[in-house]
Amino acid sequence: MSNHGIFPGTGVVHQAPAFGEDDYRVCLANGVFKKGQEPFICPVDPSGKFLPLVTDFKDMHVKEADKHIIKHLKDAGRMVHASTINHSYPYCWRSDTPLIYKVVPGWFIKVTAIRDRLLSNNDKCYWVPEFVKEKRFRNWLEDCRDWSVSRNRYWGTPIPLWVSDDGEEVVCVSSIQELSELTNTVVTDIHRESIDHLEIPSKCGKGMLKRVPEVFDCWFESGSMPYAQQHYPFENTAKFESNFPADFIAEGVDQTRGWFYTLLVLSTALFDKPPYKNLIVTGLVLAADGKKMSKRLKNYPDPREILDKYGADALRLYLINSPVVRADTLRFKEEGVKDILKDVLLPWFNAYRFLIQNILLYQEEGKVFEYAEPQTITNVMDQWILSYAHSLIRFVNVEMAAYRLYTVVPRLVNFIENLTNWYVRLNRSRIRGELGVEDCERSLNTLFSVLLIINKLMAPFTPFLTEMMYQNMSRVIGKGRAAQQGDSIHLQLLPKFQGHVVNEEVERSVGVMQAVIEAGRVLRDRNTLPLKYPLKEVVLVDADEARLSDAKSLETYIVGELNVRKLTVSSDKNKYDVKLTAKPNHMLLGKRLKKDFKAVSGAIVALTDAELQEMKDTGSREILGHVIKFEELHASYEVKSEDGSYAATSMNNVLVLLDCNTDKEMMAEGQAREVINRIQKLRKKAQLVPTDKITVFYQLTKDEDMGGVLNTHRTFIENAIKSRFTNGTGDKDSGNVIISEEVDVKGSKFLLTLRGDVRVGGGAEVTQWPEGRPSGPYLTVRHKGLSRDILIAPSPNTPVLSAAILEQEVKSMFGLFGSDVELRTEDDVPLAVSDRDLTRLNGTTVTVQAL
Repeated sequence: MSNHGIFPGTGVVHQAPAFGEDDYRVCLANGVFKKGQEPFICPVDPSGKFLPLVTDFKDMHVKEADKHIIKHLKDAGRMVHASTINHSYPYCWRSDTPLIYKVVPGWFIKVTAIRDRLLSNNDKCYWVPEFVKEKRFRNWLEDCRDWSVSRNRYWGTPIPLWVSDDGEEVVCVSSIQELSELTNTVVTDIHRESIDHLEIPSKCGKGMLKRVPEVFDCWFESGSMPYAQQHYPFENTAKFESNFPADFIAEGVDQTRGWFYTLLVLSTALFDKPPYKNLIVTGLVLAADGKKMSKRLKNYPDPREILDKYGADALRLYLINSPVVRADTLRFKEEGVKDILKDVLLPWFNAYRFLIQNILLYQEEGKVFEYAEPQTITNVMDQWILSYAHSLIRFVNVEMAAYRLYTVVPRLVNFIENLTNWYVRLNRSRIRGELGVEDCERSLNTLFSVLLIINKLMAPFTPFLTEMMYQNMSRVIGKGRAAQQGDSIHLQLLPKFQGHVVNEEVERSVGVMQAVIEAGRVLRDRNTLPLKYPLKEVVLVDADEARLSDAKSLETYIVGELNVRKLTVSSDKNKYDVKLTAKPNHMLLGKRLKKDFKAVSGAIVALTDAELQEMKDTGSREILGHVIKFEELHASYEVKSEDGSYAATSMNNVLVLLDCNTDKEMMAEGQAREVINRIQKLRKKAQLVPTDKITVFYQLTKDEDMGGVLNTHRTFIENAIKSRFTNGTGDKDSGNVIISEEVDVKGSKFLLTLRGDVRVGGGAEVTQWPEGRPSGPYLTVRHKGLSRDILIAPSPNTPVLSAAILEQEVKSMFGLFGSDVELRTEDDVPLAVSDRDLTRLNGTTVTVQAL
């Protein structure tokens, strides 16, 4: 029925089969005409104007004719009612002009005749995600229609059909050679302008056959891709047959009615087999407002600016870690790319940078670092991160073999989070060599190993960052394996899974440790207890003795991260008088229970600890005739102790209590940590690096309490800042003043001064070295008045400084990550990123400019 039928009226609806798909279908179904024998008249030409048979409005555009038709009806006394109805109307997406739905003659492939074969071949393919195959694509195949493969335009591949004037004789030409033979003409070009004039003599006495004017639908050409790219069947027959069907293809979900479909139709018609074995379907990337990205509307950021600002790796990782790889839509937001850079790439790069810095420090002591794959592993954190890495390798191998990209990338990103926020954080002192040379070497090898693994696994997703890291790391891989490494990370095999490295018990233990630490941090936040201030005790309550043992075995890390004096484990919740309480989730239950919500809410609040615990274990409970899920409650643990010293929370299946009481000694230690924090902030503000030798002076006025804290905790502070910490302001013998600033710690104000032979105050001059200039080639980098000397070749066993590495060092040194920088020599010549050896710049200054 025509759209006119949706409005009130007589109920009589006219049918215009030449101008509406539904009209055509209704007329066909009711015998007004037969398919292929349409006798109806189409009075509109291809330009939207009436043909001469419409005598009153001939050569007039149908849209312009509206007012003339109304006037004609009025003048004839046949107008009953005239009005305007607002409704949606199709417009050309290119020219933004109104379209006319009009029937045109065309050539079709009879897809309906092979529907069952299409469905059968589709069942032989593996789709990711599967629901697109079983729902969207299968439904399309079941309702498939004959495919109109002709288009009425000039540019395109000519349809190779030569037809007699009466349409009875049709010749389909199969090759250039056949066309040459049939027309007795040498044919070298098969574009329209070269063959439209060619005619073929009729074999039935019908004169000369002429080519039909239509060209192919471009999707016919796309569907022919597997054959056309090999020029099959005219050549490369063996090559084509050995590579068909394709191992996999990938395209957007909109291609279920496009490329996926035309590939399958042609392959089924020609070979009765699917054209692909595996198919990955991606979703569509929309603008932030949910609309289609449009050049005309400019509703998306300039891709070049995104690449310049955040890099190609950040953009790539943002897209493949989004709903797009699950065939869902993504509303593109620049903030998402920025978050990938900030939360994933920078922490990952900082872990790599931390490794390189400490390898250089290790070698400055006269040792040579040569990476050796860890063998005997005794440290539990080394065991954990290596086990976790090989568990990741196994997972990636399985999931990538199943083409499930949407499960792989989140796990890779999660591994980077565990590497940077857990392994590196908890092993800084070992990696820096503070616990001995042997432990330092073992931890460096472990960190090197897992970074090498994650770099190889991430190489397909972040090709540029991983290549930069690998190029530098490969310089210290043992000579026996160096020849096997190749020139690029993208030429390496993926790391092999080693089952003997996986230790599930250690992974479980560290998982418990992480859960306890995260719960403890939450409790500190809830009770406004900064991590700098120590607390007496953290308690883990769990009925599982194995989990308690796991936590106890890693007590050192738990008490260190939570800054508590001790860890207590217990299987008796009642010992601490901990009760589970609950309130209803109004948003979830209110909508579902409606008038019963109030009564059920009261029953939920009245549930006992035992009843709630049972509900938590089983997942649900029947309350007043309604099945209530535990997840529909706001559940929390409360400690009923008399002094109220404990706070409790449950996260990741662990119940953790924290003793929130503090004493004077703890407060003093917390203040000392605050002072350390202020010193480190000053170091950062002054653009210092950990190896810079300085002395820190403090000058108090009248605060005797703070003076006592600083004197009592002097050694503690010096061990933390790795510098001398003393009273006063210093003199010239203590070095130049690097930075001096008044700081505030819990209301106590005092002056902190950093002195040393690192640089002249204010950064107006180049860095001053105690022994004059560095031994070996160096260059000076300068940015906004701050200057630093950088060794071009720190030692014979480390790589010569390249422009790419210098750029990364400069960004870190001056806090320019997320910005483009330009490096210029003293001759004002920009440094090329491809410049791999900066030895020629020895003793010169390079200027840094943020773009």
